[in-house]
Amino acid sequence: MNENSDKMQVHIFTHQFKLVGYLSIFSGVRLTDYMNEAKAFLSITDVRAYDLAGQAIFAAGFLNVRRDSIELIVPVNELTD
Repeated sequence: MNENSDKMQVHIFTHQFKLVGYLSIFSGVRLTDYMNEAKAFLSITDVRAYDLAGQAIFAAGFLNVRRDSIELIVPVNELTD
């Protein structure tokens, strides 16, 4: 990882899964800007995958997620009750 990069923990929802993991993103870059410039696949690390009912499916150290399959992405630090 680049010295100017940070890990941002995110929740990603697709039509089949909820993924919780980390994106490597440059410090100060907004998630919206990152997504607009992202390639076809996003690299997510330390991933936990759930079905939409919340049942754990698997965990992995690394997962590529196709950008076009993402319906919703939110940084964990932006979640409120």
